[in-house]
Amino acid sequence: MNPNKVQDPLKQQVRKKTLISFGAFFLLMGLAYWSWLRLYHSATTSDDPAIHAPLRKVLDLNGQLFQGSFSEQKLAKTFPVRDAVKQVRVNGNLGLGGTFDTSTWKLHLVRAPGDTLLIGMDEIRRLPKTEIVFDFKCIEGWDQVTYWAGVKMMDFLKAYHLDSLTAHKYIGLATPDNGYYVGIDMPSAIHPQTLLCYEMNGRPLPMNQGAPLRLIIPVKYGIKHLKRIGSFYFSDTPPRDYWAEQGYDYYSGH
Repeated sequence: MNPNKVQDPLKQQVRKKTLISFGAFFLLMGLAYWSWLRLYHSATTSDDPAIHAPLRKVLDLNGQLFQGSFSEQKLAKTFPVRDAVKQVRVNGNLGLGGTFDTSTWKLHLVRAPGDTLLIGMDEIRRLPKTEIVFDFKCIEGWDQVTYWAGVKMMDFLKAYHLDSLTAHKYIGLATPDNGYYVGIDMPSAIHPQTLLCYEMNGRPLPMNQGAPLRLIIPVKYGIKHLKRIGSFYFSDTPPRDYWAEQGYDYYSGH
């Protein structure tokens, strides 16, 4: 028996499968390239000119999925103070540039257009103090167990008789120079672990961590923890959000 005759059918099968595999590979590569071209040349949204519409739809869907599973009963894991790092990493300095005098700072809380309440740090410090040690997560891929203190957002709103304004869907926050700004969905804003924070590791906030007052919101990634709050307002439409305008997920929860 000629061994070549036995091997020929095997060679033919191998050749056939190889051709099919390469054909499928190049077809998928072509499909991927075509999809990329369609995305690249797709229109942007009118209210989000930096982001292509298909990408924004995916990001919005992602936010809706997270919001659908959100519960104020679901708390971020907390830790004992001894587990908190001593050297807290700074997750950005947008809105913190230039000279700034914390002694003249006032929180501009907009209750309604033309109705702004000015609140100083002494007034905020007189409210019930809450501490939290949790795992601060950054979208850059790092995390740290950190120790913060301030007043719960809901305690603050009740103290100034603003709890009825939680019927709005969002709050907006911005630095005094408007260099950085975020929008927060109301359920996350009034989550029991959300703080208007003025201390880190038992001491007043340092300048690079947002002195004199910043947001600490454990159910969100670091891009939502706005430092050096200058203005605070309520809205039924999504407020401007710095990183969402750069193409990140508006909700930014985890």
